[in-house]
Amino acid sequence: MTKPRPAQIRERAAALGKWFHNMDLNGVQTAPDHFLNDYPNVKWRRFQHAMPADLTGQSVLDIGCNAGFYSIEMKQRGATRVLGIDTDERYLDQARLAAEVKQADIEFRNLSVYDVALLEEKFDIVLFMGVLYHLRHPLLALDLIHDHAARGLLLFQSMQRGSSEIEQVREDYDFFEDKHFNRPGYPKLHFIENDYAGDWTNWWAPNAACSAAMLRSAGFEILQQPEEEVFICRSVARPKPAGAVYPAKPPKGKQP
Repeated sequence: MTKPRPAQIRERAAALGKWFHNMDLNGVQTAPDHFLNDYPNVKWRRFQHAMPADLTGQSVLDIGCNAGFYSIEMKQRGATRVLGIDTDERYLDQARLAAEVKQADIEFRNLSVYDVALLEEKFDIVLFMGVLYHLRHPLLALDLIHDHAARGLLLFQSMQRGSSEIEQVREDYDFFEDKHFNRPGYPKLHFIENDYAGDWTNWWAPNAACSAAMLRSAGFEILQQPEEEVFICRSVARPKPAGAVYPAKPPKGKQP
């Protein structure tokens, strides 16, 4: 397959609108003026050492893949199968262009994290990067990933606010004990009712302790925290029986 020329790439990239991922597509930067600088590469460089360098024979699911930066990184490490999913068709078109330029054999599909069971497949590595805080139901998403998508490792990242301290929480507290709720390292999930940073889809901002606690609650053992917002986990048995819920939908014609 012949790579498109820079002029062609520049024209096609511009036609796909604003990019959130700054990608180097054969010399063309897709988001050179990103407010987070060279994002997400600037983030990736902080923890890439913690991921296996050789993914030969491994399958990867990239949930909320956006323009496919992490999908392409996994393919370049030799992953046999990489599937990126997102609910924004414009991002998926950007990802397809990026994969074409990088000559990376990656499948991209329009699918929500809430519908991962439809894949009927579990993956050796699941990437869940920069998605949790955009979700109305974040713990449900982690439960569904655990039950239907993750066979091995989970690479997780979320925007976090508040303390970076992670307190060792006791197994139980008396009803009349409440001081621990106000300590900086106790798990806290801040709810954002209105916009944050001009984005109405920013619903939640966990502190570091909350990210860790939610992962453990959903059945992910934390192996490493190589960067403040990044956790590398392994899928294990969920510590308590409560898990994903599957609400019934009203019959067709009776939708509210």
